[in-house]
Amino acid sequence: MISIQNLHVEFGSTVLLDDINYVINKRDRIALVGKNGAGKSTMLKIIAGIQSPTSGRVALPTDTTIGYLPQQMVLTDTLTVRDEVEKAFAHLHELDATIDAMNAELASRTDYESESYQDLIDRLSLKTEVRTMMQSENMDAEIEKTLLGLGFERSDFERPTGEFSGGWRMRVEIAKLLLQKPDVLLLDEPTNHLDIDSIQWLENFLKNRNGALLLVSHDRAFIDRVTNRTIEISLGRIYDYQVNYSHFVELRKERLEQQRRAYENQQKMIHDTEDFIEKFRYKATKAVQVQSRIKQLEKIERIEIDEVDTSRLRLKFPPAPRSGDYPVIANDVRKDYGTLNVFSGVTFTIKRGEKVAFVGKNGAGKSTLVKCIMGEIPFEGELKIGHNVKIGYFAQNQAQLLDESITVFDTIDRVAVGDIRTRINDLLGAFMFGGKASEKKVKVLSGGEKSRLAMIKLLLEPVNLLILDEPTNHLDMRTKDILKQAITDFDGTVIVVSHDRDFLDGMVQKVYEFGDHRVREHLCGIWEFLEKKQLDSLQQIEASDKSHEPKAENMPSAGRLSYEEQKERERKHKQAQKRVKQLEERIQQLEQDITAIEQQLSEGQTDDPSIYDRHAALQTELDQTLTEWENASLALEDNMT
Repeated sequence: MISIQNLHVEFGSTVLLDDINYVINKRDRIALVGKNGAGKSTMLKIIAGIQSPTSGRVALPTDTTIGYLPQQMVLTDTLTVRDEVEKAFAHLHELDATIDAMNAELASRTDYESESYQDLIDRLSLKTEVRTMMQSENMDAEIEKTLLGLGFERSDFERPTGEFSGGWRMRVEIAKLLLQKPDVLLLDEPTNHLDIDSIQWLENFLKNRNGALLLVSHDRAFIDRVTNRTIEISLGRIYDYQVNYSHFVELRKERLEQQRRAYENQQKMIHDTEDFIEKFRYKATKAVQVQSRIKQLEKIERIEIDEVDTSRLRLKFPPAPRSGDYPVIANDVRKDYGTLNVFSGVTFTIKRGEKVAFVGKNGAGKSTLVKCIMGEIPFEGELKIGHNVKIGYFAQNQAQLLDESITVFDTIDRVAVGDIRTRINDLLGAFMFGGKASEKKVKVLSGGEKSRLAMIKLLLEPVNLLILDEPTNHLDMRTKDILKQAITDFDGTVIVVSHDRDFLDGMVQKVYEFGDHRVREHLCGIWEFLEKKQLDSLQQIEASDKSHEPKAENMPSAGRLSYEEQKERERKHKQAQKRVKQLEERIQQLEQDITAIEQQLSEGQTDDPSIYDRHAALQTELDQTLTEWENASLALEDNMT
């Protein structure tokens, strides 16, 4: 458990975090949300010990391990994928060496009655206990399972990491972090480099993982399924909700409405007080009342309104010029890079007005097919672009085409037409270019900012076929909502390459799945597609399991047991039942004790630092008891069959 106490962070004269207090409990899976620049990544860095706050502290029990995945990191390219991932187990080797050294010291000492000898035994017992809990029965199997889940092929394991793109090397770092099994996991935008399959794998992994999680992500579906608590950072403060993200959104609406009413009431009171002061400032008979009102104003703690809610901003595309009935027709399209086949036999037709998604593992050919449609690269087969099709294309390099000599505002002002011209500042604010940011020259913008600006520019141009390649990578959740609504309302045709399931939900009517050098068409939305894939996977597993089931004639018959064997079985069954009951009672008591300590800490009822060690010891015992209970329950089930 981690306690964040009076955390205060300033950059220059700007207060980013102001006197923040909260507790991260053992089983908390927290979504850390807020607009870009609110301080989410800073919070993670402080908890990870990478950055120091201006004041305040982060208190955690001794021996608590923290795993931190930043958005960007320095990656090395000297080892193979497997060798790099094996670094995750370096701490086990170090712990083994420590235990060996302590055992050697015990063997050489004879002062058996001394306090230091007993202390050494206690420390050795603790280290051995920790090592037992961290025991990895099959390191190679764990590595393989994790790498396959994150999208690697077995043939990739012995390849040097330098042969992979930055996104794939980031997956290697994710694998190392997950295999280290830290007590607390801090993840900053982990899905940015993952495809849909890998996101689902990571989602299931995190849901079933023990230990605390603090997650920053703009993937609404991901955080909704993984987290059970939401902490919003806004205007330097935090708002803590013991619910997942979807429920938080509803509660936040209520809070903002209450905040708005309180702000309006306070503003009216301030206005009335200022009017009174101005009216009677120079009347001697009212001098006491005037001074009282002045002091009253000085003491008021001003209510601040959270950032402007842009969710109601509706971005409307210019009417799409009418195109032919079939904007894109693919017939037996094939693409090879040397001897490597990306895909072949690709045949489909996209009708006017359809909105379709390209999904699949990274490297399966989604962006490659988009480039074929755009005529940017050669291919085999036939790709027809329909009559009067005007394409608007957003790619990762789209930002390079911007005029860097003009400002953000001028970039949009030059392409905006109609009613949107009167709302350029609202539009820029929605895409995080509010206030003075709109006056920046394009040349000083970051890569992510340029991508957002290129997106706005594209959405204002009159086109009838939008092709968007990962359009949401640099957008927060509210901005994604605006973009999604605009695309949904768009009367033209849309092809979108994305791994963001929530963004695609309700927008696309067809899904093209890339994988195994093929492109498969699914006539459904994104969630039906994912459900279908999971069902197919389960059917394959069941078929595989059935092929290994023992035949009935080889199974022992319960009716053939002797009287003595039946009595022995009943005796073991009663023992197993008794053990399970004992463990359940102990688990209940431990959970009550842990809850009591956490209640003390959350209410600030104690300053005793040893309380963290007691909490950690109880938690360790609870984890061990839960494991024992699982084994005892399995033994009971086995005895019943």
